[in-house]
Amino acid sequence: MTNVLMTTSEGNVTLDVFTEKMPITAANFLKLVDDGYYNGLHFHRVIKGFMIQGGCSISKDPNSPRCGTGGPGYTIQDEHPSDSQFTNDVGTLSMANTGSPNSGGAQFFINTNHNSFLDWWTPGDSAHPVFAKVIEGMDVIRKIEGLPTGMQDKPKTPIQIISVARV
Repeated sequence: MTNVLMTTSEGNVTLDVFTEKMPITAANFLKLVDDGYYNGLHFHRVIKGFMIQGGCSISKDPNSPRCGTGGPGYTIQDEHPSDSQFTNDVGTLSMANTGSPNSGGAQFFINTNHNSFLDWWTPGDSAHPVFAKVIEGMDVIRKIEGLPTGMQDKPKTPIQIISVARV
């Protein structure tokens, strides 16, 4: 079990990263955590009853019109192991992508609803592998989810990911 502490401007969230069952996606996330990639970024998309999204490199400036379009400079392979069908349930983290296969990199979202239509094994175009779960701090996620948003679902008051580190 690998736990990660995400310190945000709204409070702390502890994650359990599924390193054994989702080795490609988990290793990529943890590499970015260890490199300090997420430190200082902002949640750039919040949709009540759906999810909150972060990990865009451009979101260091939460007012940039390009928020939501940045990544780490590479993409990773979609991970769909037949023995690890983690559903996009409340409190799970999934790899965000452009909608095309193998287009994830650093952006992730935290489900605030059971979004089974995003599971990679369900019919349709969406395929978002779940690679972690909130184990403490779901109240913080709910608080963020409930904050006012504006154009393109951007929080009106920036919500910073101050730091993310292994614990």
